[in-house]
Amino acid sequence: MDVSGSRPAGAVRARVEAGPPERPRSSRRRPSGQPPALPHHVQVTGVWWLTAAVLLVSLTVGFFVGGLRGPGIAVTDADDEVVAWLAGVNAPGLLPTMRTVAELSSWPAVNVLLWGLLLTLLILRRLRHLLVVLAAWIVQGLLIQYEVAPLVQRSRPFGVEFRTDWTAWALPSELVAALVVTLMGLVYGLVPEGRWRQRGKWIATGLVAMVGLARVYLGVEAPTDVLVAVAVGVAVSLLGFRLFTPNEIFPVTYRRGRGAHLDVEGARGIAIRRALDDQLGVLVDEVTPFGLAGSAGSTPLRITLTGDPPRWLFGKLYARSHLRADRWYKLGRELLYGRLEDERPFHSVRRLVQQEDYALSLMQRAGLPSPAPYGFVELTPEREYLLVTEFFDGATELGEAPVDNEVIDEGLLIVRRLWDAGLAHRDIKPANLLVRNGRLLLIDVAFVEIRPTPWRQAVDLANMMLCLALRSSPQQVYQRARRHFTDDEISEGFAAAHGLALPSQLRHLIRAEGRDLHAEFQTLLPARPQRIGIQRWSLRRIGLLVLTAVLLVVLGKISSFVLVNNDVTTTTLEIGGMACDRPEPLWLEAQSVPSASAVPCLNPLPAGWTFAGANVRNGWSQITLDHDRVGPAALVVRLDPTCDVSGAVQQPSGRPATQRYERSRPGSSVDAATWYSVIPGGCFTARFDPTGDAGSAVVDEANSVVDFVTRAQLDRTLNARSNGRLHLDPG
Repeated sequence: MDVSGSRPAGAVRARVEAGPPERPRSSRRRPSGQPPALPHHVQVTGVWWLTAAVLLVSLTVGFFVGGLRGPGIAVTDADDEVVAWLAGVNAPGLLPTMRTVAELSSWPAVNVLLWGLLLTLLILRRLRHLLVVLAAWIVQGLLIQYEVAPLVQRSRPFGVEFRTDWTAWALPSELVAALVVTLMGLVYGLVPEGRWRQRGKWIATGLVAMVGLARVYLGVEAPTDVLVAVAVGVAVSLLGFRLFTPNEIFPVTYRRGRGAHLDVEGARGIAIRRALDDQLGVLVDEVTPFGLAGSAGSTPLRITLTGDPPRWLFGKLYARSHLRADRWYKLGRELLYGRLEDERPFHSVRRLVQQEDYALSLMQRAGLPSPAPYGFVELTPEREYLLVTEFFDGATELGEAPVDNEVIDEGLLIVRRLWDAGLAHRDIKPANLLVRNGRLLLIDVAFVEIRPTPWRQAVDLANMMLCLALRSSPQQVYQRARRHFTDDEISEGFAAAHGLALPSQLRHLIRAEGRDLHAEFQTLLPARPQRIGIQRWSLRRIGLLVLTAVLLVVLGKISSFVLVNNDVTTTTLEIGGMACDRPEPLWLEAQSVPSASAVPCLNPLPAGWTFAGANVRNGWSQITLDHDRVGPAALVVRLDPTCDVSGAVQQPSGRPATQRYERSRPGSSVDAATWYSVIPGGCFTARFDPTGDAGSAVVDEANSVVDFVTRAQLDRTLNARSNGRLHLDPG
């Protein structure tokens, strides 16, 4: 079947020689050392931020791990000097203004910004940007809250009054890092690159600087706390966006279009022209997108050649984004159906383009009406390639063209020739079938398979018949099909073609028709065929499903800890104990209730008791212990400024200036009780709640495991560590 029209023949130069003579070329090889048409430039900003973050975190851990000693004392002293100086600045309205600015970094405000950003990205269908924001948020939360802060164990600034709320450890600042990641998501996920993004960066920088200054002025954080948090937040976010959503592939635009369609203006457009000239000897006037509606896996282009009259070539631009999309698509199909046939992912963009170029050659060799391949050019090694083929000028998609018996016969003969050549197209749909001058053409051979299974060949037949019936009728197509195929072959096709075996565009068009064409064809058959199942089970698929389920559970748990972190119960210190001889967590505990004359701590735990966690924030702190026999959270010790002892019975206290009370809880186990220790400026509440009869020995252990360290002792320890430079309380 000759459908080439004015198709050129021979080498590339001869095929496009209808225009003016081309410049002579002696070689198409790029000299060694010469950059490719579109060099891949690594933006060093993210590398610098990563270097700064790693350096600051390393220095922080090196200075503070093992306790407040040596260099950590010097850094803390310098930080506290700055905090004290700023806290001493007084001006009318300054304090309420700083409190208002600091509220921008509060968990409610940050969560509103975050969830608003995620919802906006979801509405705009920027799923990759959404995933980067989520990943950056989770990574910074895990890194700061669960890794760096527990290692460093830095208290809030010493010797100043806290004039706003705070939670857990000071270094790095969780709130500032969370604000930075959210603002980076707003800038890189919603603001187009260029002048507006630069303005957005300056606005975000100004907001973070104001918030950091406000929190230092209010005494809850030191400059080092803010600086390390900013470096971590920016580095994590910037690297995520640069690596997974590069602007040249995933630009932030508000034009309608698919993410698979790359921008071919600017540097990429110049690179395409240069590569076609250098590597194929083709002089180009214009490169424009073409047929975007029917393409989801590449960027289709119409290439206008230099000359009069104008001539065109067709190009498909492939990039790493298309390779990743292909991998995810095939992984999703495997999870849903198993590997139907020949669905292994490609490992490089070059292999992806080579496969389609080779498939085009096979189609030509089999005499099928498909575009003639002219080769492909390299724009960026292993990242971007342009496949060049013949352009079918004047052709119309099957879904918009009249279909008569001649077109139907040509479509059926295409399937027969595919079968005879041992090929399967695997993506027969109206967008891949063109009609020109009454002749049917087959395009987009990226999924062509050599020596397919009979099932795959049968699917091609059924899909072709369904496509033809969209513009005619099932009865007409079926009658013509019986001239080329037996009833058994047609029945096998409709038994195999269902579900994912039908291309998505074909399914949507059939649904839009309001008719069940598949069922209409089956009623025409001598007997209704039994459906051929497409589910394929294997050990690999079972393993992938299990792994996916585990990953979803883990991500859900991580998200619940990191994304929903405005709950007071999540202000954990992530440490292994609250021993009375370890002053770092006790200093923070004393800062939570500055009026308390003492803080609770733990003696060595008897057998059966384990430390479950500690929570500290402005206004209260809490220690939780588990017991192997009486259950989790068997003993919870809380420090508050005051407590309600009404209804409790006063008991003798062995400590000076301490009043002890005890209250049994009605309805609980016989040993459940709450003990109160009222001290000057504070109160300890110990809630003992066993799940069963604990016994007197466990009750005695619960009473003896909790001890106290006075504020004066903690202050003396701090003075001794710092040689008198640091003091726990102001003045």
